[in-house]
Amino acid sequence: MDVLPTVWFALIAVLWIGYLVLEGFDLGVGLLMKSLARGEQERRVLLNTIGPVWDGNEVWLLTAGGATFAAFPLWYASLFSALYIPLVVVLLGLIFRAVAIEYRGKRESIRWRNGWDWALAGGSLIAAFGVGAMLALTTTGLPINANGDREGGLFAWFTWYAVLGGLAVVGFALVHALAFVALKTDGEIRHRARTALVRLLPVGLLPITAWVLVVQLRSGSLLTWLPIVVAVAAVVIAWIQARRGREGRAFAGLVVFLLAGATAIFSAAYPVVLPSTLNPAWDLTVSSASSSDYTLGVMTVVAAFGVPLVLAYQGWTYWVFRKRVSVAHIPEAHDFDPVAAADRAAR
Repeated sequence: MDVLPTVWFALIAVLWIGYLVLEGFDLGVGLLMKSLARGEQERRVLLNTIGPVWDGNEVWLLTAGGATFAAFPLWYASLFSALYIPLVVVLLGLIFRAVAIEYRGKRESIRWRNGWDWALAGGSLIAAFGVGAMLALTTTGLPINANGDREGGLFAWFTWYAVLGGLAVVGFALVHALAFVALKTDGEIRHRARTALVRLLPVGLLPITAWVLVVQLRSGSLLTWLPIVVAVAAVVIAWIQARRGREGRAFAGLVVFLLAGATAIFSAAYPVVLPSTLNPAWDLTVSSASSSDYTLGVMTVVAAFGVPLVLAYQGWTYWVFRKRVSVAHIPEAHDFDPVAAADRAAR
């Protein structure tokens, strides 16, 4: 076994899992802006639940992409070139989402806010679906040849596996966001989120469950079925705790469900990092797609300092902003008055 390539395969899996856990509820909150919230104050409550953390959560996506580029350049080149167009669309969705969060409150206008709310919901949907499709194709395969180049047209990547992965992340994001909103808010929106969580959880997690089973049936072993048992137990516990109104335990159960399910997927896929649907001999593996041992060694030293630092500052952020938010904490909306602002600055 190649030790350093295996270590970095595991680290990249951890980065993707961290992204799905943290950004999952971010994207889900964006999807809930036009469905769960009733009125402007509740929409602002939703935004305030993710306001201090959403941009930090996206660091995990950037780090996962950067780590793949440095540790497995052939994996990165084949995957990103084969999915160039859909990933550009995902990037646009993330841009619209970020701009919507920052801009929707800049004017006191119903039309203005409504437009940015739709941009936030649409951008979140595109990003969640696209990331899910990409990860699913990473574990089920793309039509790549012996050189790692995609064969076929622009939509050769668009298979039912891609749709399944997209629906899996969208469904998980919705369920995860409902648990997060129930945990982070108070009042009517909290009770509404908890009720919706109990009803949606069994259905919303069906696509991601199907994705896990597909990968297991294709390349799993007896050992890789063990995390699935943990995932099933965790999701049952999460549903029971949600029914009892214990939002923290329900949220933790969903986190464990994702950790175990993703562990099952990545461990079943190992050592293949990108299967070829044209010929199994052209699969990219941790050995054939990795950088040199020297490069991986330097990266390991850097990661030994960088990863704990990221975990520490993100943990501190969540601790500082751990309180619940309700409509009582939301001030009245108002337009920016440049004259009044200039007067205050002059005093």
